[in-house]
Parts: sequence; structure tokens; C-alpha cells
Amino acid sequence: MDKVVEIERINLACEENNTDHHTLLNGVDRLIVRRGQPFTITLHLKPGTHFQNGADINFIAETGPIPSVEAQTKAKFSLSRFFFSRSCWSATAETASDGTVSLTVCSHPNAPVGVYKLILDQGEGVGLGDFVLLFNPWCKKDSVYLASEAEREEYVLSQDGLIYRGIPKRITALPWSFGQFESGILDICLQILNESPKYISDAALDCSERRNPVYVTRVLGAMINSRGDKGVLEGNWSGNYEDGVKPTVWKDSCSILRQWSNSGCEAVRYGQCWVFAAVACTVSRALGIPCRVVTNFGSAHDSNGDLIMERFYNESDENIADDSIWNFHVWVENWMTRSDLALGYEGWQASDPTPQHMSDGVHCCGPSSVRAIKEGELTFQYDIPFLYAEVNADVVEYIKLRDGRVFKIGGSTAEVGKYISTKAVGRDEREDITHNYKYPEGSEEERKVFEKANHHNRLAQAGEEPGLHIKIRVTPDMQIGSDFDVYAEFKNNTMVTKCCRVMFYAQAVSYNGKLGETCGLGEFTEMNLASTEGGKVTLRLEYAEYSKAITQDRMIKLMALLIDAETRDFYRAKKTILLDSPEIIVNILGVPKVGQILVADLALQNPLPEPLENCVFTIHGANLTDGKPITHEVGTVGTKEFATAKVEFTTKLPGQRKILIDFTSDKLHNIETYENLVIYE
Repeated sequence: MDKVVEIERINLACEENNTDHHTLLNGVDRLIVRRGQPFTITLHLKPGTHFQNGADINFIAETGPIPSVEAQTKAKFSLSRFFFSRSCWSATAETASDGTVSLTVCSHPNAPVGVYKLILDQGEGVGLGDFVLLFNPWCKKDSVYLASEAEREEYVLSQDGLIYRGIPKRITALPWSFGQFESGILDICLQILNESPKYISDAALDCSERRNPVYVTRVLGAMINSRGDKGVLEGNWSGNYEDGVKPTVWKDSCSILRQWSNSGCEAVRYGQCWVFAAVACTVSRALGIPCRVVTNFGSAHDSNGDLIMERFYNESDENIADDSIWNFHVWVENWMTRSDLALGYEGWQASDPTPQHMSDGVHCCGPSSVRAIKEGELTFQYDIPFLYAEVNADVVEYIKLRDGRVFKIGGSTAEVGKYISTKAVGRDEREDITHNYKYPEGSEEERKVFEKANHHNRLAQAGEEPGLHIKIRVTPDMQIGSDFDVYAEFKNNTMVTKCCRVMFYAQAVSYNGKLGETCGLGEFTEMNLASTEGGKVTLRLEYAEYSKAITQDRMIKLMALLIDAETRDFYRAKKTILLDSPEIIVNILGVPKVGQILVADLALQNPLPEPLENCVFTIHGANLTDGKPITHEVGTVGTKEFATAKVEFTTKLPGQRKILIDFTSDKLHNIETYENLVIYE
């Protein structure tokens, strides 16, 4: 800038901007805006100050304790002469004759949410004011964009709702006050983010990740409960609530959030699933993430991950043990895109803040794509197997006799996951959304999805991934001169039989990656692999062949190619092996003292099935060999015979020394070892 802009005062126009950004209910005492949407403030200049509209006027917007352009927590942008952009941080200005400037700023639609400082960058920064930036469901470029205005009213702006409880034949509605716009609640929601272990361990990274609603939802899922962190609510299902509040007493989220904040972030006692979900809904809506509370009737808790809920009875028909099936369980759904998943799995994402599941070492669950749950995509992030089981596990019943024998006596595929409910948009009525989570019970689609989920689950339990897989396995004994086998192993982890074609070969390779001649080639093989079946192809590497191709680096590159005959998809595995060299045996004779003659007794057995010519041992060592290598020519060594040498040297200085020994011949190169010595006075 040619001349410093002197500002007398600033009007953040909180009422006008907050109205435009659907945050007026937060109040007008500060600026609260949504990302990807412009806001306008007024600069009142000091008399005599001129504001020249041009690109040399620069601004900074920053958030977090360690703002960084690379982390996207700091943005530098210039004043545009004509228009602002909704795709990046930008600004325009209009000057008036009364010495005021209307400055319009638009944030990046993917900027991290949080508290920002806006600075006029003119050498020394001039603060233009602080503002809070939230997610923006009204912005098409925001990852939480929600197209329906009625749904935005319900899932972002509505401060009350209904939570469904009871049993399928008698579903009751609990009125709940979310109160996300009540005084001080937004600050508490931001405080929750700042009290999370992720912020405490790496504040810069955490603030940067707050641009992603998936990340924020996972942090909230962990922080709403108090397991393992300074979370908001402590769970209690014991029936004893004398040192806290009975979960059924709570009717609003704000009382809980204020108590947590005012107590120095001590967990509020007590909550159960609907309370956890309600508080999560409040915080999500406050931050701008569309959210709704969902109830699942007949909700399974699959503790061992097998998608089966087992019940055991004795001969008197008494239930003696079972997996847990709750009459109802409550979680939340958040609306967002999922760039980490395949197209089509965006939209509602289930997240369960009740502390009953560990995810990546933290008590949280989700966000899980609701469509992925319906389709049984158990390999998708996050926690799909657990949520899938909650709505779709099968029930199996057993009888245990007095003699210990156990027999299966029945079961059900329809007991779990019924009447999945949420409040309807704009009406105080229950909306059944079971169809979002599962196909009709007993339908062909539902059974196919269950079988796929079960298949994926078995693979996960075994630590395997679905699909066709290929890997190369080698044996420990691969010394140069020997013949040995290497293996290409295949596994069909799909649900159908696969007809596959396999090619397996070996090439010499140098240390710099340059490929040489082929030194092993297997036959082109066809095989049929049933579901979960594996296969193996063996390639024999013979010295007579690979000795002609390898360099002195002794490296061979193995390549295996698997072709799906039906889809024509290719799968490749590769591995570079280093042939083991023979060992140089070293025996130091003499007393390791200064001035004393020592003898290195050396031996190496020829591993090749042919003689070695021009064999030479060489010894190097600082202050051991007068600065020159000592060589000892051995000559010709027959097959399996030993090359031997006795090499004399004198030590001149005390201390620790290292003797370096090298062996070369016409067919073996760079065989090396070393020996440590301590030389005494």
C-alpha cells in the first residue's frame, strides 16, 4: 500500500450479517457468519484518509493458536476491483463520500470453522474485528449443503424436537429443547472442540482438520461422552443416580452444556443414549452441521463382531446368557458429503456418541454412511460393522442341557432393527426411516446384503480385505549358488468363483532399478478359485539360469500377474530379493596391543556349483594398515572348498578399531564383513 489506511472505528453490522447468515438467534453482540457466503462491514476512516480501491490492499483471516497458510488456518487475500469470489477468500470494497468504506469479505467454502481474526495487512496489521465462522448448509460448495429449505429449518434452525423411546407396540415421544442458539451455547460448543485430546495433542493440526465435517463429527462423538477425555456426559445404567441427575430428568441440552462448562469441564452425571444423542444434536446444529436424532427399536449390541446375537436357555426355559439387545437405542445422523467414500454414499451419516464402542482407540462411533449400512459395505469408514449389527444382526437361540451339550432351537432374522424413527420435517409426527437402513426383512435383497456383510465381517475378523488378492512369498534360504523356489499366492475373497489366469516370472535387477534379462519364467496358468479359496504357483529359480543374468548386486525382481478372466481386471505383485552371500569367517590371532603384530585368519566357503577364479581377500582399517589396503591372493577355489588366508597387520594407536574385510572373485563380488577390535596400550 502506498499510504496507511487510518481507521477511526469499525461497524461489523452484526444484526444485518447475522440475519443474512441465519445466525441472528445467536444475538447481535458479535459477528457470526457461515463459510462460502459474503458479509459486509463498514470502515469509518479518519479525516483526511483516502482508501484507494486496488489490489495493493491486502487482508489476513486467521484462526487457531498457530495460524498457517499451509494448514489453511491462515488466508492472505487482496482486494478485488470488481467482484468477490465464493470459491476462495476474497474481498471487494465500495467507498462513500462521507469517509466510509463498505468492505465485503467472503470466506472459502471449505475453511476450518472456529473463531477468526480479520486483519488489514499494511506492514503492521490492523485488526478489523473477530468473527465466528460456521458450516453453511445454504452454500452449494460447502460439504454440508442441504438443498431443501424445509429440511434446513428442521435440521439446522429448529431449537426443539421429539425423541422417540419405548417399545415397537408403544412408541412414545419425548419433547426435547436443543437450544443451540441460546446465549453462550455456541461458545460452549467451540470449547468442546478445544478440550478434545486431538486439540490438546496438536492444536495446529486439529484446527486445520475442522474444515471437514467428518472429522468434527468424530471429535464430537468422542467428546459428548466422558470416557477417556474431558467429555460432557457420564453414562450410567446401574439404576443408582444418587450422586447425580437421573437421565430421565433431563429435558434440554443447555442445562447439561452449561453445567459442564461452569464446572471446569467435569463430566455431568448422568446420561443415557437419548441424552447423549440430544446433546450431540445441539452441538452439531450450533456449528452448522444438519443433524437429527434417530431411534432404533430392537437395537443389537454385537460385542464379538460376528453379526449374530446369541441367546442361551436352560432346560427350564430360563435365559441364562445372551448378547445385548436393547429395547431401543438412540443416535444422531449428520448430513454431509463423503469424499473419502465412493460416490453415492454421501447424505445422512449415523454417529453414536453413547460410549459403547471403541473406534481407533477412542469411545466414538461413526460417522457411518447410512446407505453403506443398508448395502452391507462393512469395509467403509467409519464403524460400519457395529452400526450394521445394531439394525440387522440375526438372533440365534440355543438350549444348554445339564450335561453341557448345546443345541440350536430357533432364531429370528426380523427381531433387530425395527421402526427406526425420527421426527418428521415441519411436523410433530414420527417418520419411519427403516428403509434407509435396510431392505425389507426377509426380502431377497435383505438376505443378499446380510450374506455380503457376513462375508466382509469374516474377512475383517481374519484381518483380510475383500476382492482378489495376490502376493509373493519367498523362502529364507536364497543363497547365491543354490536352486530355490519362490511362490505366487492368490486368494479369492469375493463371494463368487473366479476364473483366473496367472503369470509369474523373474528378472535380474540392479540397485538403481534397471532391469536385466529374464532369469525365471513360469508357465501361463489358469485356475478356478472358489469363494474364500486360495491358490499357489511355484517358480523354480536355478543357478544355471540366474547366474547368467544377475549383476554383482545379486538382486532379482519377482513379478506375478493375476487376471480376472471375466472382468479383465489385472492384479499385480512384485518383490525384489537379494541373494544371500557366503559368510567370511574371521578369527583374530594375537594380543590386541599397540605395536603388536596381529593375524587375521580368514575363510570363505565357495557356495557355487563351479570353481571360483582369481579369489582375493582385502583388509582395510584406520590406523591398522598404514592407510593402504592389505591384499592376499588365494587363486582358484573349487566347489564347496574354502578360500583361506592369514593376513598380518600392526596396531599403532589405542582405542576401538574396525577391520573391514572384502572378498572378490570372477563370479562373486563385494562379499564384505567387519570385525571390531579394542586396542590396548
